[in-house]
Amino acid sequence: MITRRSLLKSLAVGTAATALPGTLLAQQQGQRRNANTADAIEALEVKGDIRQSVSKWTFGNIPMDEFCKICKKIGMVGIDLVSENEWDVVNSNDMIVSMGNGVDSIGFGFNRLQNHDRLVEGFTRLIPIAAEKKVPNLICFSGERRGMSDDEGLANCVVGLKRLMPVAERHGITLHMELLNGNMHRDYQADKTPWAAEIVNQVGSERFKLLYDIFHMQIMEGNLIDNIKKYKDQIGSYHTGGVPGRRDLDDQQEIYYPAVMRAIKETGFKGFVAHEFNPKNGLQSLREAVKICDV
Repeated sequence: MITRRSLLKSLAVGTAATALPGTLLAQQQGQRRNANTADAIEALEVKGDIRQSVSKWTFGNIPMDEFCKICKKIGMVGIDLVSENEWDVVNSNDMIVSMGNGVDSIGFGFNRLQNHDRLVEGFTRLIPIAAEKKVPNLICFSGERRGMSDDEGLANCVVGLKRLMPVAERHGITLHMELLNGNMHRDYQADKTPWAAEIVNQVGSERFKLLYDIFHMQIMEGNLIDNIKKYKDQIGSYHTGGVPGRRDLDDQQEIYYPAVMRAIKETGFKGFVAHEFNPKNGLQSLREAVKICDV
């Protein structure tokens, strides 16, 4: 909250900064910029049995080019939830776009028949581009209930996704429906693993899987390890985040990530585990998360 006192204090600091000699001011500005460069973080060697990536949006305004260099230095192999206009930047840094953004949204998904033509048209355009740019996965969403029953929503999702599977199969691109918690994303329909897994079963293609968000599913279901084992054939990707608060994967939150990662590894999983949390300590939090999950 901005108060009169804090505003006056910030103005005083700003005035003092402009009075600094030019060289000293430039040095201080450079130090702030350098905190978000590859040189500012210590390299990390990993076993790499869990292929880790990260959602860029949680790390603010670091340029994608520099962010890729940082992530590669600490043992990551990809960047997650990347829009089409930045796929080339990720590729140029010898990193993988582990999940590309699709054409739908949390509120506009496959659970409504009237959305299908627009979604099929958009994904049909995007899928060949993803294949050309070596983007293996695209995210998609169920949409919100808005009074719709789960049975109807499930049936509608199957109809729409089946229309896309020939295109996805031809180009080798996998669509992933993300599981989200209905407390944070109110009314989102794919908020339980059994419901979404049944869509995978009925679509019946290796090119449609679930994006199992560990943070969201701990809130909605718990029982993470049993569900990871039970639905291993339906899950294609994972997201991380500490509960509560979607913060660091540290000992101040309730998920014991080493055990969860071991369970994922034991299923023979070969996809990506992408970090998607709001860091307490910037890039150092990300480096620590990579260490924790490198089982």
